[in-house]
Amino acid sequence: MGALFRLLNNRGISTRRIAAAVDITQGRLYDYMNGKSRVEKLVIFEQIADAFHIPGRLLGLASRPWEPTPAPLPAPEGAVPPDGDDLAAVDAFRSADRQTGGGRLYGAVVRHLSGSVAPRLVDADSSPQVFAAAAALTEMAGWMAHDSGRDDLAGRHFTRALPLARTSGDTLLAANIAASNSHLALQTGDPTSASHWARTGLELAGQGPRVPALTARLHAMSARALAASAQATVAARALDQAHQALDSATPQAEHPWLSPFDSAALASEAALALRDLRQHDDALHHAEQAIALRETDRARSLAFSRIALCRIHIDRQDLDAAVSVGHTLIAADSALGSVRVVHQLNTLRKLLAPHRDHCLVRGLLARFDEARRARMLLLADIIQPPSKGTTP
Repeated sequence: MGALFRLLNNRGISTRRIAAAVDITQGRLYDYMNGKSRVEKLVIFEQIADAFHIPGRLLGLASRPWEPTPAPLPAPEGAVPPDGDDLAAVDAFRSADRQTGGGRLYGAVVRHLSGSVAPRLVDADSSPQVFAAAAALTEMAGWMAHDSGRDDLAGRHFTRALPLARTSGDTLLAANIAASNSHLALQTGDPTSASHWARTGLELAGQGPRVPALTARLHAMSARALAASAQATVAARALDQAHQALDSATPQAEHPWLSPFDSAALASEAALALRDLRQHDDALHHAEQAIALRETDRARSLAFSRIALCRIHIDRQDLDAAVSVGHTLIAADSALGSVRVVHQLNTLRKLLAPHRDHCLVRGLLARFDEARRARMLLLADIIQPPSKGTTP
């Protein structure tokens, strides 16, 4: 919100008018604008949206009362048509998650599930779309748990989401959850399980109408798993299949419950797979492409892409380039509520530490330490304390 306030002010709206719109003092507004304080009250988000007619989805809110109701796109044949309120909730959580990280939103998603969705599952006349909504939100809770560094909890959510999707009859949603399981297995160092889940997802996707973006995501997960197992030839083939599928995607083939998988996401996955295969030049090309294609409102995705790019530069022994990307990374939104980003930044620091004799690296390491302290303070309520006998 501080960045938004600065943008409004740069567009000619006075700080007095902005402060009046959200019922705060100008001093507090300056604190927000200068990053000295964070906006945490939902009412301020709502007030600023209404005062300046900013669509709710851009601030992670449901559509505001003054927004026109858009005509819904038809769901692909075989997909479960979504209830408007359920889909609005998924879209609002998804939009906020992309920008702020899942750590701050996990509790809200779980409360929405237990309070608004779960009671409808036991109604005698409950419809398939209720089970689809429950599956989509349970999967989302899993991703947010994963983003909070709680992979065991994330796995439990994904495990619960799959039978809900099957009960709804939506095989594409089930395939999407299989892709999430594949991703989680990769993150926990189990490429065999990741490959199994990617194959399962492709089988499920083949039973429903064709959604190229989903097929591309599953092939990308397969490529990542194969690359992690050093199977270069079949990994390259899976990446080719992912690109071919995505090239055939159209807006009409989108699925209402699935988060988009676009060219930036595929470039990011390809960079990681190629890095595992030690094809560093190709990995560098895809990592740079992922950053160039990614929209600026996807703070977490940009952070992951920049971390990958920095690691590839280190692999290539191009320390000056790694330092340049590292400074850009640290200068990005430090309030991002993602424990995964913090963990990957810690790994990046360890990779740079052996090169501390390089003066530019030494300066970057000092900035890393300062940024890490700030992030740890901001995420203190999210990060799980280390188990007894382990090193934090």
